[in-house]
Amino acid sequence: MDYGLLTLIIFGSLVFFLMLGVPVAFALGGISLVIGYFFWNGESSFVGFLLGSYGKVLEFTLTALPMYILMAGILRYSDLADDLYEAIYRWLGGVKGGLAAGTTFIAAMFGAMVGIATVATATLGLTARPSMIKRGYDPKLANGVIMAGGALGILIPPSIVMIIYAMEARVSAGKLFFAGFIPGVIAAIVFMAYAIGISYLNPNMGPALPREERYSFREKLASLRGVILPLLVIVIVLTSIFLGIATPTEAAAFGVVGSLACAAIKRKLTWDNVKKMIVMSVKLNGMVFWLMIGAVAYARIISATGVGDWVAGLIGGLEVNRWVILIGMQLIFFVLGFFIDPTAILLMTAPVFIPMVYDLGFDPIWFGVLFIVNGCMGYLTPPFGLSLFVLKGVSPDIKMKELYASVTPFVLLYMFVLVLLMIFPEIVTWLPDKVMK
Repeated sequence: MDYGLLTLIIFGSLVFFLMLGVPVAFALGGISLVIGYFFWNGESSFVGFLLGSYGKVLEFTLTALPMYILMAGILRYSDLADDLYEAIYRWLGGVKGGLAAGTTFIAAMFGAMVGIATVATATLGLTARPSMIKRGYDPKLANGVIMAGGALGILIPPSIVMIIYAMEARVSAGKLFFAGFIPGVIAAIVFMAYAIGISYLNPNMGPALPREERYSFREKLASLRGVILPLLVIVIVLTSIFLGIATPTEAAAFGVVGSLACAAIKRKLTWDNVKKMIVMSVKLNGMVFWLMIGAVAYARIISATGVGDWVAGLIGGLEVNRWVILIGMQLIFFVLGFFIDPTAILLMTAPVFIPMVYDLGFDPIWFGVLFIVNGCMGYLTPPFGLSLFVLKGVSPDIKMKELYASVTPFVLLYMFVLVLLMIFPEIVTWLPDKVMK
């Protein structure tokens, strides 16, 4: 069969079933089984898919995923966000837009603890949003900083999406962790600057606390005790990797132990909370590994039919600058982000895009960070941005139209960060090169 027609069948059928609402994992796996039967050795292709999936989920790199997901579950139900927000409220409440900027800071800290985007969004939607609305903050600003800050969970290390990318691209997860650190900090600073700047231009967006409600310096210092436990988890995970004490996989175990200690100190290791932690971890692990199984089958059919090589050769043979191709990839990521989860996008596009990145001479670590920034936008962009539904779920009073308006300026700010990283790749590559030579 003509490669062009076969490519249309493989990719077109995937888009068709996704539009019908079929879960991504089953769309990937089901299409691969059917096409594999007709175009790759009939029933014997099923054995190839089975062995490929079995080998993939047993890779050592993936053993970190359940641990980081469990760590996220423990921290989600330890109420650490309450203490963090109290500290931010006392220190920044007297600044116009200070609570919004502080919320971004807390979201970045949560990102450095849990590695996923939804935990900070859900937690701060329950704690920070009511506090900001009560004090006269514009709902769109409050919603925006919560969702944009929560999305930093996949950019600031440790990140579950980074681990999956490292496995697909055959690069060091540790180097990718450190590569995302400075871009994550820059994005957080950009969001904080925006929140404060827009509030100074329009004080009704983020009014400062009245003087009579502000705290004394002693009360501000006392609130810092609530920051110690979250910082402890971050230091345990990143320092163990930095000093070579542990691999990113082993550091995940350190993080779980540190998270359990935090939960115990906070007296949150109740039987009810433990059940919630385990249920959240099992659900997320199940989702991720089913995605992996489906993606392995899909990657095999792309490889076995020669479609991957054909598409790569077609694009690589274009008489255009390699940067044009790179920008085209970013646009594809951005458009897919309107409809599909970043992890699924990665697993769908990796078989074609990652070999092209190597062929074009781009640094795969740098490209991985660009992809993850696109993934952050994917959590925010309607109609299916996951962060939109998470915040709507914990704050049912919000209208979807309001949520869409809330994320618009922050999607543009993420685009600014993406362009900055493309123009100055050293922002991404400097730290991992220094730390992990």
